[in-house]
Amino acid sequence: MNEGLVDVIGSDHAPHTREEKDKVYPDTPSGMPGVQTLATILLDHVNAGRMTLERFVDLTSAGAARIFGIANKGRITHGFDADFTIVDLKKKRKIENSWIASRCGWTPFDGMTTTGWPVATIIRGKAVMRDHVLVLPSQGAPLCFVETLEPV
Repeated sequence: MNEGLVDVIGSDHAPHTREEKDKVYPDTPSGMPGVQTLATILLDHVNAGRMTLERFVDLTSAGAARIFGIANKGRITHGFDADFTIVDLKKKRKIENSWIASRCGWTPFDGMTTTGWPVATIIRGKAVMRDHVLVLPSQGAPLCFVETLEPV
């Protein structure tokens, strides 16, 4: 991951139930739940030395803003939205189906212990998650894009 072959990592959050996923192809839907586990899975790679923390930040935020021309996102600097996640790089925790917030109620990472966990998420300067608990409702808003000279 540190070689620069990958520009962006995101989550295909496809919250299909186990019953839906247990069907035989082609009747089973594609994808898997992943929004809630993306950061800790990647931070576990940081802790194992498979990527740097700077590369994690680029893959999960700065890269997408750069590639897609998203205005005021991807960096912590004057004039940008205050969107960021505070992480505890040494926190260890087991991923469990019981706390998956998605309607599907399961994760393919159930039972896996990872090192490095988000402890707070700030969206446009407002804390929306602290210590694994949502403290504000959804703060989603439309994105703005900048015009670039390079093709996207």
